[in-house]
Amino acid sequence: MLQYLIIYLIGINLFTYIAFYVDKKKAQKGKRRISEKELLQLSLIGGIIGALFAMKNFRHKTQKKSFYNKIYSILLLYICLILYIIYKLFIEG
Repeated sequence: MLQYLIIYLIGINLFTYIAFYVDKKKAQKGKRRISEKELLQLSLIGGIIGALFAMKNFRHKTQKKSFYNKIYSILLLYICLILYIIYKLFIEG
């Protein structure tokens, strides 16, 4: 089960990273872009690390504060979820 979760997380983060890259290139060329909603959904379903790396590497969506705040809210959600799981597994045991 854990191996499938790891494969999923690697895949969704890679996919999210590529989606941000494609959106950046489309923005530079003035073409139709990937919606912010779709980028946020990819981040929410597990691609948050890929989104953060893409934002940093491509300097994409970093100036738009509302998007930036939503991404960091998703990151905070994941941090809380991980801490909760650690608590349940190791503290409450």
